[in-house]
Amino acid sequence: MTNPLTADPPPDTVTRRIGRVALGLGLVFAGISHLTFSREEFQAQVPDWFPVDEDVTVLASGAVEIALGSSLVVLSRRRVAVGLIAAAFFVVIFPGNIGQWLEHKDGFGLDTDAKRFGRLFFQPVLVAWALWSTGAFSALRRARSARR
Repeated sequence: MTNPLTADPPPDTVTRRIGRVALGLGLVFAGISHLTFSREEFQAQVPDWFPVDEDVTVLASGAVEIALGSSLVVLSRRRVAVGLIAAAFFVVIFPGNIGQWLEHKDGFGLDTDAKRFGRLFFQPVLVAWALWSTGAFSALRRARSARR
């Protein structure tokens, strides 16, 4: 049985590579901004019900974003595993986006409920981007076919 995490990744294409590097650089930039100039804006996305201090949450998520973004750029042989982890990360942080909408918290120019609600539809795009650009979609399909 083929394990998509340990199997050779599917062939990389220029388009996927550009997408993966762009996503990685975007994550590194977002992570740096968590730690520096946008720290307060990111704190607005931590839901009131989340049991960890807002600043600790922002700092930790920023460090994770830097690590994930760097990994997307440099760990091309492990890109499927990194893509799955990045997609999972985007799913895990989604409640923060929902919390920002439900709790009517302003941040990053999202100063109306309509804008905050509209932002919710971008998170699945990030999940799909991580899975597509790393070849994780293809690797999962290949593993599923091998099981049949």
